[in-house]
Amino acid sequence: MNKKQEQVLCIDRETLPASWVTQRTVLPMNFSIFAATCTKAKFSFVRRVIAEEDRQKKQIIPYILLQTADAGRTAAYNRQGSEKRLHDLWSIGIGGHINPGDKTMAADSFEHILTNSMQRELDEELIRRISSDPIKFIGIISEDITPVGSVHLGAVFLIRTQQPEGYLPGDELHRFTWHATQTLSQLNLELWSELALELVNSLNPAF
Repeated sequence: MNKKQEQVLCIDRETLPASWVTQRTVLPMNFSIFAATCTKAKFSFVRRVIAEEDRQKKQIIPYILLQTADAGRTAAYNRQGSEKRLHDLWSIGIGGHINPGDKTMAADSFEHILTNSMQRELDEELIRRISSDPIKFIGIISEDITPVGSVHLGAVFLIRTQQPEGYLPGDELHRFTWHATQTLSQLNLELWSELALELVNSLNPAF
């Protein structure tokens, strides 16, 4: 999609709970609470080139983690995509912007739009995946430390699988590898991945 024409889902920072948009936010959360709060705060689609420069808005990003069922290994890849500010950093999150095309009907709820976007991102980034593996929303991450983070808020989802070999990455997931979860901190991780790792490590391994 042409970045200059792309529209992305945003929520005004001032309408979100203050605890969601701190300097460094890691919050476990129920999906229904997240969706209801975002619906109340109201969202709109804004041209991406404008949203990227507006710290008064938070672009909502589905950010999906892949782990083995025992949480012992986590998938990571090296950033080489359209966001040049993240190049050469390692990421454990698959995701991207929510676009108007993620609405299947005019009256679609925030919950449905986010879920559609999350599924679309998985289909775009993975050549093959195990569709029967459950996908669980586990909370949110946000930070105002980096230029990228200051205009985005991550809705973090987790897939835990018995068959990691059933996931085949597309070209965007450069150097996709299953790493021992305990050694991920040795990689040059993007800050969001550090936050997401903190979030997922707070869960019971069996969630």
